Amino acid sequence: AETIAKSVVSSTLTKAAIFGADANWGRVLCAMGYSGEDFSPDQVGVHFASAAGSIQVCANGRGLDFDEALAKKILTEHDVEINISMGEGEASCTCWGCDITYDYIKINGDYRT
Repeated sequence: AETIAKSVVSSTLTKAAIFGADANWGRVLCAMGYSGEDFSPDQVGVHFASAAGSIQVCANGRGLDFDEALAKKILTEHDVEINISMGEGEASCTCWGCDITYDYIKINGDYRT
């Protein structure tokens, strides 16, 4: 669980989706896939949550119809949770990540090593 969670929170593509308020569950599953851990994608569920509420966007490895306006409201909050249910046991973990913003890209693109 921890290896997969760390893969998700460190994924630049997932960070970009969150920054863009895009409830792109496919990027979450993609990041899970390149974690190197075995899991059953057809059992995965994904919820996004924040102070603005919670929304499920994926169940059993498939996208769900969801309220795009609510998803955007949730994803534009300062703190956003990506809650993943793998359907494969009782273990759980919490991992923290950070966002990626235009300023981050500018700062890291403006200097040479």
